[in-house]
Amino acid sequence: MSKLQRISDLQHSFSFLNSSENFDLFYDRFLETDLGKIYRSIPWINLVKDFDLKESNKGTKNTFSPSGKIALMFLKHYACCSDKKLLEQLNGNINYQFFCDIYIGSEYLRNYKIISQIRCELAEKLHINKLEKTLYDNWSDYIRGKHIITTDATCYESEVRYPTDQKLLWESVHWTYHQMKLICKLLKIKLPRTKYIKWKKRYIGYSKTRRKTFKNRRKLTQSLLWLLEKVNKELDIIEKQYNFEMTALYYKRRGIIKKIYTQQNRYFTTGVSPKNRIVSISKSYLRPIVRGKEIKRVEFGAKVNKLQIDGINFIEHISFNAFNEGTRFKSTIYKAQGLTKTRVKIAGADAIYATNKNRVFATKNTIQTDFKPKGKPSKHRKQQLQLARIITKERATRLEGSFGKEKEHYHLKKIKAKTKKTEILWIFFGIHTANALEIGRRMHQASLQKAA
Repeated sequence: MSKLQRISDLQHSFSFLNSSENFDLFYDRFLETDLGKIYRSIPWINLVKDFDLKESNKGTKNTFSPSGKIALMFLKHYACCSDKKLLEQLNGNINYQFFCDIYIGSEYLRNYKIISQIRCELAEKLHINKLEKTLYDNWSDYIRGKHIITTDATCYESEVRYPTDQKLLWESVHWTYHQMKLICKLLKIKLPRTKYIKWKKRYIGYSKTRRKTFKNRRKLTQSLLWLLEKVNKELDIIEKQYNFEMTALYYKRRGIIKKIYTQQNRYFTTGVSPKNRIVSISKSYLRPIVRGKEIKRVEFGAKVNKLQIDGINFIEHISFNAFNEGTRFKSTIYKAQGLTKTRVKIAGADAIYATNKNRVFATKNTIQTDFKPKGKPSKHRKQQLQLARIITKERATRLEGSFGKEKEHYHLKKIKAKTKKTEILWIFFGIHTANALEIGRRMHQASLQKAA
């Protein structure tokens, strides 16, 4: 082993990859790291085909190769940092460059927005079932107990401020008023009179109060509804009178704000919570998902029903609308059998899955479950309870433990993507980065045993 040296002690310049000998040395060392294990476990050629990525023959050559684009998404969740920080680390980390199939050398990548551009490109081409089938086929030799599955649902929260009626209405008023102000400036016409300045001061005063009483909340909500209606009407009059054209994003946001006014006005007058309630202007696809936890009763993000085979997780269903995961038991079994080409014999699931339909389906297909038994005890009740306890322990430790591991260590605690499609892509790569590392470690262990 060569002696380590301080850079300050060196008198001459040096290059990390100044010869093929150095390249092989650094590359072999890269493969021994956790990142190298992820790299070895991923079927790059097949994933490029599934994403339908091709090198462009026209114009300037892309900075990243097709496999490099996919690698950048895996690296994002391995490094667990922002796009800007990721690019900074990529510039100086030779292992990251090996992983992304790029050698920067003396150059320096500065446009960190390239990462979000690649994310948007891949999000448009994401087919979860197809990609998961490709990944499983590559990993199947390192997955045991294919006839045993566990399933449960979790919520991956989006990066949004906690929504209240007052915050949502004020954001709607603020955006609409400033658009009206900008349009009046461009058209060189007088800005219509509103009480925006007055209610801005009152809203700031309200937001600073520690104890927000029901009376104060209701009074402010009523005023904001009135103000939002007035500003919307004034902006509608200007649009009709001057007949100008704006961007598609402007009209989309206007439609969302009008829908928010309708929902909030109905909720204020009737007290009945509207269906498909909008909780964010920028992320109108988000819905409140009631989880019933002690700390967080409501979460805002994508709800995912997952199945696990020997510690490897796959997405069975993902939706931003709340759904009852108990209805997904049959489709989970079918997905597991479609992946493994093996009949499921043992399935572990939470009590919410233990419906009569699911019990009948499990009995008909001779699937052992950890559902609490109903009716008279059978002759093999003791053995059934022992098996149920083992299945429950596996689900409660391994599957539910993986939820926390992905959220804490693979950048899924708060999803910072800006659109619905990129959020789904973010979740997909977060889950399968954790899977790839686990499979990579199994592959490394198998190679060591084979060498011994």
